[in-house]
Amino acid sequence: MNAGPRIAIDAMGGDSGPAAIVAGISRARRKDSTLQFALFGDEAIVREELAKHDGLTQAVTVYHAPESIAATEKPSQAIRRAKTTSMGMAINAVKDGQADAAVSGGNTGALMAMSKLALRTLLGIDRPALAALLPTLGDQDCVMLDLGANTECDAQNLVQFAVMGSAYARTVLGVQKPRVKLLNIGTEELKGTDELKEAAGLLREADYLPFKFDGFTEGDQLSRGNVDVVVTDGFSGNIALKTAEGTARFVTDLLRRAFKSSLRSKAGFALSQPALNLLKVHLDPNNHNGAVFLGLNGLVVKSHGGANPKGVANAIGVAASMVRNDIIRKIGDDLDNFRAHAFNEAAQ
Repeated sequence: MNAGPRIAIDAMGGDSGPAAIVAGISRARRKDSTLQFALFGDEAIVREELAKHDGLTQAVTVYHAPESIAATEKPSQAIRRAKTTSMGMAINAVKDGQADAAVSGGNTGALMAMSKLALRTLLGIDRPALAALLPTLGDQDCVMLDLGANTECDAQNLVQFAVMGSAYARTVLGVQKPRVKLLNIGTEELKGTDELKEAAGLLREADYLPFKFDGFTEGDQLSRGNVDVVVTDGFSGNIALKTAEGTARFVTDLLRRAFKSSLRSKAGFALSQPALNLLKVHLDPNNHNGAVFLGLNGLVVKSHGGANPKGVANAIGVAASMVRNDIIRKIGDDLDNFRAHAFNEAAQ
């Protein structure tokens, strides 16, 4: 059997530490037996967890990392310790060609800063963006970016995000020509900031790229299933994401409270449990875990800090899928196409 992608794992990142991460690796390995792993962390602790999972050691190489990055640590401080931390060593494994992708559930700011410094951005990309899948009422999830890597973006940044998000949707969702929309305060062409209006104009003209630009969308439409890629700046994107996550928790907590309010409600809960279980699966963030830093010369996936083994396995699956589908080449080809058309138009 041919070896599959080799994934570098920050074993110390995340709220539950190596226990949840190694269990997630085991789960991912059961789903895809070709995967190989490089684990970076406290060797004694990591090996203790590996011993709990039969047959996993044959797919894993453990590298001792004497330090780890704290959740509260500033990116500027983390960068200085990159070579001795589990997060920095996992990223450097991608840089040095020892791994095809890196996965970490640690400090997002530190992960972004380390990744950008070590891997650099692709030609034609000014800033990398954080992209993730959001659940919808449609047949599949939608891609949203940026989710917090860049608080301020100009029109060119938003166009680059659209190109990268489209390549990600084609890879992960299997949509040949994704529908792309810009997040705005209204769907009318006259609404929004100057940056949004300029980006919309550029995207309308880029009909030669493998996506369909469908104008603007509002925040209340993100879950309706009528868009494949939602593009915004990191400030608005992070607020929208956290609001959606909070609303999901509010709905589930409200339902739980309502069903406990009386004996009749408890009986209703028993009858409706199959439907509620389906709702729980749809809203469970572990089923959508795995945000991606797009625009780098290497693949880095951010796992949610509180992810359980299923969530860790899903993040690993996202990383493996991007490796197999050569997403960095796809983004580069689309960017080359965009720059070529822009140059020709400028020369005319």
